[in-house]
Amino acid sequence: MTETTTPEEACPVAPVVDIVFSRWTTPILWVLNEYGRQRFVELAGRITTITPKVLTQRLRQLERDGLVVRTYHAEVPPRVEYEISELGRSLGPLFASLSAWSVNLPRVAAARAEYDARAR
Repeated sequence: MTETTTPEEACPVAPVVDIVFSRWTTPILWVLNEYGRQRFVELAGRITTITPKVLTQRLRQLERDGLVVRTYHAEVPPRVEYEISELGRSLGPLFASLSAWSVNLPRVAAARAEYDARAR
């Protein structure tokens, strides 16, 4: 790596990680993929640990990134729905691979316990 190499050039996965694995992206995309089109209140009800402010911010970012589609219905009262886009759906194999890798979590827990025991 030279002095002028950007982090993205050094590790092209870094921008993907920034987009896909920010704190609330995966739960939001999972809910939209699992349950289909959702209104804001439905999403908030399914992801109970997220605040409305953060959910709004994340949905805007996901829409901006092309992973979520927002549909505004000009009704009284107005209705807004969110759904996962084809681009968002294309992350399915990545999430499936990560889910398969989760069988290693007990080994991670054991490694952490061993490390913590040594650190004492």
